[in-house]
Amino acid sequence: MAISLFDMLKIGIGPSSSHTVGPMQAARRFVRGLKKAGGLTNVARVDIQLYGSLGATGKGHGTGPAVLLGLEGHSPDTVDPTILSPRMEEIRSQGELRLLREHPIAFNEATDLTYHRKETLPFHPNGMMFTAFEEKGEVVYQRTYYSVGGGFVVDETAAGADRIVEDKSPLPYPFKSGADLIRQCKEHGLSISELMMANEKVWRNEVEIRQGILDIWQVMQECVQNGITNEGTLPGGLKVKRRAAKLYASLMEVDRMDLITPSLSAMDWVNLYALAVNEENAAGGRMVTAPTNGAAGIIPAVLHYYWNWCPNASESGVIRFLLTAAAIGILFKENASISGAEVGCQGEVGSACAMAAAGLAAVTGGTPEQVENAAEIGMEHHLGLTCDPIGGLVQVPCIERNAVGAVKAINAAVMALRGDGEHFVSLDKVIRTMRDTGRDMLDKYKETSRGGLAVNVIEC
Repeated sequence: MAISLFDMLKIGIGPSSSHTVGPMQAARRFVRGLKKAGGLTNVARVDIQLYGSLGATGKGHGTGPAVLLGLEGHSPDTVDPTILSPRMEEIRSQGELRLLREHPIAFNEATDLTYHRKETLPFHPNGMMFTAFEEKGEVVYQRTYYSVGGGFVVDETAAGADRIVEDKSPLPYPFKSGADLIRQCKEHGLSISELMMANEKVWRNEVEIRQGILDIWQVMQECVQNGITNEGTLPGGLKVKRRAAKLYASLMEVDRMDLITPSLSAMDWVNLYALAVNEENAAGGRMVTAPTNGAAGIIPAVLHYYWNWCPNASESGVIRFLLTAAAIGILFKENASISGAEVGCQGEVGSACAMAAAGLAAVTGGTPEQVENAAEIGMEHHLGLTCDPIGGLVQVPCIERNAVGAVKAINAAVMALRGDGEHFVSLDKVIRTMRDTGRDMLDKYKETSRGGLAVNVIEC
């Protein structure tokens, strides 16, 4: 299998990579397949069944609107987030869905879109089934998909191998483990980012790769700017107030030089960056799955820390940071999971923390061994973290959890850089432990909102 940086870091929309980005991709894939099979114009009705975590928390995660816009042909990397709500209102009021925006069919949300809160399809908790019918009720086309985290989608033909990415391009430096990655860096005299760059050239030339990474960085910056500009209350019913704009105004009132004290000055800004991104995510804004939307604030926050606080920060450093982070993310994707519905939030926030820690260690002078150590520290101290969003919304505790994860990532990088790269627990062992812990974790703690804070906090 071959996974690119651009698979791990996707431009999309909030509030969830597995519940919004993935289902939109799946719906779009379904309707495009339907057209390719020649059945589009024969369709009179489409039935959508959402299972497992998608059924349990899909309403709070925006799965329904994402699926419907996907059926209309929209893609998460290009759709304008501001059209989702008004288009949903049109669909509901007019009772009509336009497949690929060219073939209208009748649509009744109450009967054509079903959330199965307690029923799960085989192989992965995020399952969905699409069925297209002709006028007399005969099935025209049917497909089952699984949204396996981070916006990755597989169909039923890949069931049981949900970590597999279909691309099998041969890479110059393939790696399946952290030990393998470090070994190849030593053998070929490469940094992790240089090794990743060589692998990325299988798909794109270096100019395209660098520009693509900088485009991702631009979206991250815009997301922070939007987060510190927008005020008000987040949607969904919990009435969570946005804090980033107020915190930004407060920090701007203080001279940055006055913050160089024994206090956690820079950490105030790191908190701001993470809160801004995840408030934008909760509001359905444009962002980068890094590696998921639920954990989307950590890498941008640490990258902003590098950009604004580290001497000699540069765009080349940003590129090295994200190449390194992606390499670590690939290890989690291939050997465990980045899906909160599969392994809990340790797979989302934990993986993002490890990726950010590795990226920061790399651009501040870390050796491959120190980078691997930073990633291990970042993940080790998120083991067992549950995914228990209150009200099925990616808000509490998700938003603050990203801020805490970003600070942990910086500390993990600092600790690793103070050492020589040798450490007791390897990254491979901590990834394996995370996978095993997720397997043992009760389903109520894995993005179903049936355990933890989701049931112990009284909603008003």
